[in-house]
Amino acid sequence: MKMFDPHIHMTSRTTDDYQAMADAGIIAIVEPAFWMGQPRTHASTFEDYFNSLLGWERFRASQFGIRHFCTIALNPKEANDPRLSEEVLDMMPRYLQKEGVVAVGEIGYDDQTEAEEKLFAKQMEMAMEFDLPVLIHTPHRDKKNGTVRTLELVKEVGIPEERVLVDHNNEETLPLVLDTGCWAGHSIYPNSKMDEGRMAALVQQYGSERIIINSAADWGVSDPLKVPKTVAKMKAVGIPEADIEKIVWDNPVAFFSQSGNMNLDNIVERPSINQTELFDGNSVLRGQTPVVESTG
Repeated sequence: MKMFDPHIHMTSRTTDDYQAMADAGIIAIVEPAFWMGQPRTHASTFEDYFNSLLGWERFRASQFGIRHFCTIALNPKEANDPRLSEEVLDMMPRYLQKEGVVAVGEIGYDDQTEAEEKLFAKQMEMAMEFDLPVLIHTPHRDKKNGTVRTLELVKEVGIPEERVLVDHNNEETLPLVLDTGCWAGHSIYPNSKMDEGRMAALVQQYGSERIIINSAADWGVSDPLKVPKTVAKMKAVGIPEADIEKIVWDNPVAFFSQSGNMNLDNIVERPSINQTELFDGNSVLRGQTPVVESTG
């Protein structure tokens, strides 16, 4: 079964993870803009970061037969730093027009501050200006109230709900999201958020319509293989394969293709690998024999 991980922070993962993901059947990913883990000292660091999402990470994924897309944004965690926020918003338009950018995100709430809400609304307005969908982060603390306010703000700003993916849902917030026209994302984690069994139970209860799963793997304790592991769990509890494929392929493709930056003619095929290629003179290999697949 072909699989799509529509939320994974590969900048923080090793090249071995790309190989393991490819071996497990993942052939496409979306990498949302993330935070550093420590406070940034200059807004200009976002330029290098955004460029790496559009360049080096896209190349690194291709070396293992994975199509890489990304989203661009000032994330909620860093939206609270007034030294950075306006400057980053000013630079975003030139990146939102780049090939491979399929949404504005992650945006939303972390601590649910006034600064976060202001930047959240501004970036939804920017998404409408550039005709892009949005990927929304719901807070880890006070999640239900944060999700309720998220859905209220979506309506206030006026972005079409079918172009909104509300992520990191759980049993309490999923029905709130499904009561709207928004899509519902779920991050499958080793020790928090959602696990494979709970996710399978939600699919049994709510079905597959507008449901999406991801690993959200980053530099913390996480697992880049949580999508295939959840597929295995859903199969084990008897969820029909057509519903599983809708969740792990059809739904993320349908949502992110609204950007117009996803070629639907070739995304269903794993790209051919050519590890003799270089990116700005650099290779992912360290002495290994390059893998070169025939394009014919």
